[in-house]
Parts: sequence; structure tokens; C-alpha cells
Amino acid sequence: DNDAMALKVTILGKVPKGDKVRESFADWKGRYVAEIERQLPDAKILHGDHIRDDVGSTLVVGHDLWTVRNADVVIVNGEEKVGAGTAQEILMAKYFQKPVVCVMPKETHHRKSNLSFNGLLIEDWIHPFLDVSSDYIAPSLEDAVAWVKDYEAGKITTPIKGISVFEKAIEQFESRFPEMVERYTKP
Repeated sequence: DNDAMALKVTILGKVPKGDKVRESFADWKGRYVAEIERQLPDAKILHGDHIRDDVGSTLVVGHDLWTVRNADVVIVNGEEKVGAGTAQEILMAKYFQKPVVCVMPKETHHRKSNLSFNGLLIEDWIHPFLDVSSDYIAPSLEDAVAWVKDYEAGKITTPIKGISVFEKAIEQFESRFPEMVERYTKP
């Protein structure tokens, strides 16, 4: 069965809310599917646009998380602002120990150049939650799919992040800022 052997890629990102919005929605998924099929012609592509909210919240969530759980790799459209559903699907991808590749070109909503925080210049700022939960931040869709191709070929040697990445972040915070932890916890 060739289907069982095909690399399964789920694509996550913004979906239109309702028929009216869908009429004017610039659908990014066609571009993603075309690029994945170009570089990985045998890949099977899963995404949340095959089910609509009229089936009810539980079935929508069940469908979308099924695609995440059963994918070999997750590609996120981070070119636009990531919504609540996409953010939670990314979290669940880490729970299921799936590689997450986030397409995030510079100067987009979640990635800015030369931002200052408390006087410190950050040359390439990436939204902290997307940075920590992604295994690779891709500057372009083509680059994201090339990473997936390398991953499938066994050329990516960096371990894939799991849900423990968030516990590690908490531990680093506690270690680096014990006075803040004390301030939060003392009566």
C-alpha cells in the first residue's frame, strides 16, 4: 500500500470563518499544496479545510487534531497572524512529538527586524511561542518544504522538540529569575 508509505504533511493556518468571508478569502492552501507536491510528489497532504464548523466544535477539533496526530510533519503558515486554532494545533503537534516547520518571512506579523525591548536591540525578533514550539523557522515556503525533504531523507539531525520544551522553558525562567518567582509565590 503506497499510501501507508507516503510522507503525510499537515498544513496549518488561517481559515475563513463563514461563507461570507470565504467569498473574498485569499486561499493560501493552494500555494502550499502546489509547492509540497512540486518538491515531494509522493506526499499526502492533510488540512482542516475538508470539514466545516457546521458539524460542531468537537468534530472540527477532532478532525484537525487527527490530521496533526497522523501527520509525519506539520507546516504552519506563519506568513499572516496565527489564530487561536492554529496556535493550539501547534501545541498539540508538540504533544504528539511532530516536527513543526513555521513559514515566517521577515517583516511579517510574528517576525520583525530590529525591535528594541528595554533598550536591547533584537535584530531578528520571532514571536517567542512560535520560536520555542517550532523545529524550524523557514523564511519562505520553498525553504520550509526543502527542510521537510531533508527531514524525510534523514539529513536533519537536530532532535524534534516534544511537549517537554515548555517545561524546560519554565525551568529556565525559574533558574534565571528566582527573584521574580519569589515575588510571584510569596504571600
